Amino acid sequence: MKTKPLNTALIVAGVLAVGTAGAFSLKPAWLDKAKAEVLPAQTVSSGDVQLAVLAPTAAPAAVPMIAGDGQVPNYRAIVQRFGPAVVGITVAGTQKPEGNAGRGLPPGMEDDPFFQFFKGIPGFGQGGPRGGGMPQQPFRGQGSGFIISDDGLILTNAHVVRDAKEVTVKLSDRSEYSAKVLGSDPVTDVAVLRIEAKGLPVVRLGDPKQLAVGDPVLAIGAPFGFEQTATQGIVSAKGRSLPGDAVVPFIQTDAAVNPGNSGGPLFSGNGEVIGINAQIYSRTGGYQGLAFAIPIDVALKIKDQIVATGKASHGRLGVTVQDLNQNLAESFGLKRPDGALVSQVAPGSAAAAAGLKAGDVITHVNGEALARSGSLSSVIGMSAPGEKVKLSVWREQKALDIEAKLGGAAPAEEAVADAGDAAQGPRLGLSLRALQPQEKQQAKLDGGLVVEQVTGAAQRAGIEAGDVLLAINGKPVSSIEQIRGVLKNQPKSVALLVQRQGNQIFVPVPLG
Repeated sequence: MKTKPLNTALIVAGVLAVGTAGAFSLKPAWLDKAKAEVLPAQTVSSGDVQLAVLAPTAAPAAVPMIAGDGQVPNYRAIVQRFGPAVVGITVAGTQKPEGNAGRGLPPGMEDDPFFQFFKGIPGFGQGGPRGGGMPQQPFRGQGSGFIISDDGLILTNAHVVRDAKEVTVKLSDRSEYSAKVLGSDPVTDVAVLRIEAKGLPVVRLGDPKQLAVGDPVLAIGAPFGFEQTATQGIVSAKGRSLPGDAVVPFIQTDAAVNPGNSGGPLFSGNGEVIGINAQIYSRTGGYQGLAFAIPIDVALKIKDQIVATGKASHGRLGVTVQDLNQNLAESFGLKRPDGALVSQVAPGSAAAAAGLKAGDVITHVNGEALARSGSLSSVIGMSAPGEKVKLSVWREQKALDIEAKLGGAAPAEEAVADAGDAAQGPRLGLSLRALQPQEKQQAKLDGGLVVEQVTGAAQRAGIEAGDVLLAINGKPVSSIEQIRGVLKNQPKSVALLVQRQGNQIFVPVPLG
């Protein structure tokens, strides 16, 4: 190791005064005048050289650590105390093959059993939903979770148990239990499991609002199947709004998270769970320094709904919003680029009923200031349908208050049995569901319905599972009711606009 020159090292440390056997001294003239203002010097001897390093007048205060005693977090104690409450989750089921073509996956990743847990990672893979009519194929996968009550209640990610027919939970003592999925919420990516056991170890839950950027964090999970793996880092940012996941104000960290960590806990330096590890930003499929966790208060709110009703519901305002920049802010007469700029209001929505207009800037919601548009999406998404919200709006360089009663957002995973029935019109033969946010992002679509299953007239016309239905008879569709409205008129045929593997085509479907 190279050593710095002596005088350079000391200048960095403070004021320099050097003496050699009393024959040489260097003493700044201003030092005598400042004696009353400085602390006594500390003398360090090294051979014939005496070094006097003067302490500064007012040393900067030490930065308090999140560990309450002011010490570096005791990661060993956290792992020993709460590691047994972290579980491994293995799943088995059937799903449509993803395929590599058009998705931009690294060679071989399409067959990786862990890839399924990283669908929707920003920047990972391209292309839209696919199915191509291919048969369902069996899959097995692995993730993580953690126990929050000693009678067997477990939190994990919704994408960990998606499409799973069998879910097995493995404890740190290697005992295994068959788990029941009480419910999952694709919007926030939270799922709740239960195993039949008593007296289990549990984690201690914390408050993410007390967390600050720079605070230490610890992740425990099973990356690539390596159980009870601990990694540490710091909080890199808070309140991140990711593409396709605007409802969740993610905690960003640099703790190493890899496939298999999904659903595992993120601990604070106090040993409290403050998040669920959910996503990474990666161009390779592996950890590249950016990991994102769902705040535990968000997860617990979803958990309460799932335990009570078996599902979670989310409020909907019905606006499309974007961030402001300085130029936009100035054009609207605002001093700062804070708030959510309304670019579109959905007809018949809660926003339309409340009188919101394109060009409005929402600056506050329920009295809390909005710095970015993602904050509005998070507040609205975590509110219940029917709940009233108070909005402060900047319109035509004037402030006004608006109250809106939120509507309900349709579950992203809700499947529709068929687009028509005998009472309402001819049967089209399609089983459909709404596009997930990440699917919209990947396919670059604003709406549409994914074809889950196809029979009858639609199958004979050439519609395939995995197609995205965009319009019927030239009318864009985003809900099953719009299709049923067309079929009520008893048409002899309909023209369906579908997107398949990135290409859009019209398919005529005779219904007679």
